[in-house]
Amino acid sequence: MKVNTPRIKTHIDELSAFTATPGKGVTRLTYSQEDKQAREYIKAKMSDYGLQVSEDGIGNIFGKLQAENNDAPSVIVGSHFDSVPHGGAYDGTAGVVVGLEVAALFQEEQIKPTVPLEIIAMVEEEGTRFGGGLMGSRSIVGDITDEELDTVQDKDGISLRTAMEANKLNPDVPRKRAGETIKAFLEMHIEQGPILEDKNIPIGIVQSITGITQLEISVKGQAGHAGTTPMNQRADALLPASEIISKLPALASEIGKGMVITTGSLQVYPNGANVIPGEVVFTVDIRSDEEYDILQAIENVKELVYSFNRNKIDTKIEQKTYIPPKALNPSIRELLRTQSEKLQIPYDTINSGAGHDAMVLSDITDTGMVFIPSKNGLSHCPEEWSSAEDIAFSAAILFEASKTLTLE
Repeated sequence: MKVNTPRIKTHIDELSAFTATPGKGVTRLTYSQEDKQAREYIKAKMSDYGLQVSEDGIGNIFGKLQAENNDAPSVIVGSHFDSVPHGGAYDGTAGVVVGLEVAALFQEEQIKPTVPLEIIAMVEEEGTRFGGGLMGSRSIVGDITDEELDTVQDKDGISLRTAMEANKLNPDVPRKRAGETIKAFLEMHIEQGPILEDKNIPIGIVQSITGITQLEISVKGQAGHAGTTPMNQRADALLPASEIISKLPALASEIGKGMVITTGSLQVYPNGANVIPGEVVFTVDIRSDEEYDILQAIENVKELVYSFNRNKIDTKIEQKTYIPPKALNPSIRELLRTQSEKLQIPYDTINSGAGHDAMVLSDITDTGMVFIPSKNGLSHCPEEWSSAEDIAFSAAILFEASKTLTLE
């Protein structure tokens, strides 16, 4: 196989060093110092592999290989390079590394494509800093407005625009990209679950990606002294918030059919040991393969939350993200199967329970995705691990698929 496995491992190891939590997993938030370090590394490697490097108005990185028909729609390969706090070295990053490996192989094989090949490294897929998630791909399809550059803020009140400018990125560069400029998008990602490892299969060809809704719930009461305010005169925001959260698993079970609901972030204000909580803000992440079920869950959550608007308690719901389930392109899936069979790499079809940039970009172009096994099914933790050999298998498949698509 032409793929350079040691080179892949080196890229993974080098990028994992750009973390705010050394020895405690990868923490690389969008537009942070660690983002800047990874950004410079990725851009340097793109240049080394003969790509023309640029950044768009949200900070996505593009490396373009010139083609015989340079104005034709591009074949894009890549993923995201941000992380969750104390995450792993492979989520997103491995897909960017596969994109770099595809570019390196085009250079080493001296392939002059008929239409351009582009490698992409996208920002804020996780939504850890600015909420909502999938921001890099949503920006490309036009879902991030100019107003949001100033209104979307992190927990410290820093806006997208301010954070970008602090890192010498230009938010005034165009963000949205016309679908006619993209022939196809290919993404490799770790599975983040146990299915492929349990089957001892190195490649999963993704058929569909789960639908995702993320809600932000605010429960407001009245802060007060923990020692001097009688129990019957309190408006403790944490009590109804806790009751709402405790009812969410049953709500998911009532709908069934694989529906999952998660509260992953919760903030209590003013967060003092001797202060009655005056406000609680928490997230509700709803996922299902059936759009009808997601819509039903949203309504059920709203009914539950608003039922607590009583006794000096006020609730509010903001929908941060809504992305329906997506079936990936059948022709691209068939191409990935064909290349796997030619390379004699075992594969299986699989559905994704996690959201990915591919689901967003499927709105404007033909999209395909491959998974590789995650050790013990773990992800979003320091123990996250996938083998360099499996990454190499995926790189070989995407290289051959990219050749086919760019030489047609």
